[in-house]
Amino acid sequence: MPARAQKPRETLLIRPRTGWVGIDLRELWSYRELLYFLVWRDLKVRYKQTLFGALWAVIQPVLLMIVFTLFLGRLAGIAPGGIPYPLFAFAALVPWTLFAQSVVGASSSLVDASNLLQKVYFPRLLLPIAAIASYLLDFGIALLVLGVLMAWFGVPLTTSVVWLLPLTALLLEVAIAVGVWLAAINVRYRDVRYAVPFLVQIWLFASPVAYAESLVPPAWQPIYRLNPMAGVIDGFRWALLGEGPPPLGAIAASLVFASVILVAGLAYFRRVERTFADVI
Repeated sequence: MPARAQKPRETLLIRPRTGWVGIDLRELWSYRELLYFLVWRDLKVRYKQTLFGALWAVIQPVLLMIVFTLFLGRLAGIAPGGIPYPLFAFAALVPWTLFAQSVVGASSSLVDASNLLQKVYFPRLLLPIAAIASYLLDFGIALLVLGVLMAWFGVPLTTSVVWLLPLTALLLEVAIAVGVWLAAINVRYRDVRYAVPFLVQIWLFASPVAYAESLVPPAWQPIYRLNPMAGVIDGFRWALLGEGPPPLGAIAASLVFASVILVAGLAYFRRVERTFADVI
């Protein structure tokens, strides 16, 4: 009998999506247990076989506070009157440290989990989010140390402290917005890992961490407002120390620019997400 003619095999070609691809919040929520274990893994790896353990959460901002106090604290006008400069600097270093650590951790989260990406499917967005969430413990410890400093210098909390929660949410939005961008770019261009520490250092001095916002010349204010961390830091200082009027304009500007960066970052991340396993 003549052999039957075989049908030609169909070829399925998978390409990266183009255009905007929305974030499936239901899918992210269904993988919430994986997010928990990723955060727990990062915490265990970070503090495994360390001498000081969780104390590293405050060693870095405390040392920076001491350096700023020794070299900048005596300069006139660098901080508003009535607030001790160590407290002025540490109130900014607490949110800044969370942002800096989150950006560095999120930028390398996909590359560090390359073996996991190539073996099993899960929402890749969980990796930079988990890297950022793992630093919330350090952030909480630093806030407690800040409370001790406020008690030491006799600075009481005011009703503006209720703004601390929404400001922390804004801080996390900025960290996720920048971290998602850098994580996706780092998969294709590995020199991002070398550029990120330099970027964080430049960003530190471009933000009002060691100095007051009033020192920025008026001509530079429009450019200065493009920095979403400026409003976050000013907001934290006001919420914790109760100094001056509420910086609602700066906070609103940070919210707008952080949202723009976040939407653009998520769009790029989702567009190249399917190529991660092949490129990495």
